[in-house]
Amino acid sequence: MLELAILGFLADGPLHGYQLRRLIAHLSGHTRPVSDGSLYPAINRLVKGGLLDRRTEPGTSAAQRHTVSLTAEGRTELLRRLRDPDELDISDSTRYFTILAFLSRLPDTADQHAVLRRRLEFLERPASFFHDGDRPLRAEDTDDPYRRGMLLIARATSQAERSWLREQLG
Repeated sequence: MLELAILGFLADGPLHGYQLRRLIAHLSGHTRPVSDGSLYPAINRLVKGGLLDRRTEPGTSAAQRHTVSLTAEGRTELLRRLRDPDELDISDSTRYFTILAFLSRLPDTADQHAVLRRRLEFLERPASFFHDGDRPLRAEDTDDPYRRGMLLIARATSQAERSWLREQLG
């Protein structure tokens, strides 16, 4: 998802590495911080793969600054990743939100809606953090207040998201 976030933010225009790291950190939040040790190797892979272009500019002090920008191949790859996300990109909320953050980049509404439909189909499958045999447990099935809280929060979040998805899909 780091590479998708890099491609997505660079679709808006060239950025310096520290600007990119800040944007990605805001998107992913405190749960998945972005370190220089993960960002710059990802940028290097994307440059090596021809998806990004890097140029050196003079800095405000003695240090040079590196600006990265999306190539035509990078834009094509961004659209491919948005159009056809992996199943984990659909089922994992944080990964899905990264997809959602850049989904408007897909020029075809039908492609956007296909991704939204996949997420809605995932959310409509019975699921739970806890099971009694093969049966998913509901909040009403447990006396544990913390597990009940997890289940209630997950249910409310899922209901809100399903409502929003149905609204978007018309």
